[in-house]
Amino acid sequence: MRVLILSKALVVGQYQTKLTELAKFSDLELIAVVPPFWRDERGTMPLERAHAQGYELIVAPILLNGQFHLHFYPTFGKILARVRPQIVHIDEEPYNLATWLALRAARHIHARTIFFTWQNLLRRYPIPFSWLEADVLRRADFAIAGNQEAVQVLRAKNYRGRVRVIPQFGTDAPDISTPPHRDPNLFRIGYAGRLVPEKGIDLLLRAVAGLTGSWELRIVGSGPDLARLQSLTRELAIATRVRFDPPRPSIEMPAWYAQVDVVIQPSLTRANWKEQFNRVLIEAMARALPVIASDSGEMPNVVGDAGLIFAEGDVNALRAQIAALQNDPARAADLAQRGRARVLAHFTQARIAAETYAVYREIISD
Repeated sequence: MRVLILSKALVVGQYQTKLTELAKFSDLELIAVVPPFWRDERGTMPLERAHAQGYELIVAPILLNGQFHLHFYPTFGKILARVRPQIVHIDEEPYNLATWLALRAARHIHARTIFFTWQNLLRRYPIPFSWLEADVLRRADFAIAGNQEAVQVLRAKNYRGRVRVIPQFGTDAPDISTPPHRDPNLFRIGYAGRLVPEKGIDLLLRAVAGLTGSWELRIVGSGPDLARLQSLTRELAIATRVRFDPPRPSIEMPAWYAQVDVVIQPSLTRANWKEQFNRVLIEAMARALPVIASDSGEMPNVVGDAGLIFAEGDVNALRAQIAALQNDPARAADLAQRGRARVLAHFTQARIAAETYAVYREIISD
């Protein structure tokens, strides 16, 4: 069974471990097509060749890099003609030009097609994207949705094909037999992600400003909200306790997680956005860190009963949950172990790969 995956997300080295897990299936010949880099509001992310064993990695030129809806791969048709896969797994939303062009090229060589979607809000796109989306939904053989609400959106848009709920990527399950050394007299709170209003970081700053005891907040990420957030720390008189660090390559993030005692994701739902999954949560849980998240979008389903959930926008509730873990190490440790167990059961790269492989087998067996 020969499968080709087209994915700009695979420029991230840690995501490539899903492919190394897929490549372990003996009857699967796997090829991945990725761009040399991807550009977004965080800057330019060059391809990290961190886990490229067991499968073929093809770096293809990309046009309109950074244009989420409009980017495409001009040589993709030639790659398909050479590789001749049975399945083309297009790791993109159905309304993107790249998805439509890839699906058309795949049908030209009579390959089966899969697309991926995170979209958990029912949004109607202008022409020509609505046309592209409708054609993809009509012609694709299978859909993978990153969350349950995305399935509802697909059905509302008249997708009648098969669909499976599988997160786009899982996480590694690192060895934690030797826990990192942390200062027991300093409670270190962590946030990782984009610095944009919908991520609710200003809410987090207001929450920690009311904490007592010895604490520190470490924020890693970039975005247009940085200056405003730094100004807010001065306004709240907590600037000396808040540390802003630029984004780190994915392979360096484990060292960052080892420096914090709890990870918080205080996202705020907007009319055009809500949390679709939140990978930071599963990365933290895999490393036996307790997590606190708002109830935006998919995050309560990711955390389950293995972390703390608060009503989005409620500063006092968030502060109370942080203080509860700060003052009760036993409860924090219990949540940490439950979180790791949940990731091992549902969100490892091996688990995600096995569920994806099952989709491939189902398509081939038709």
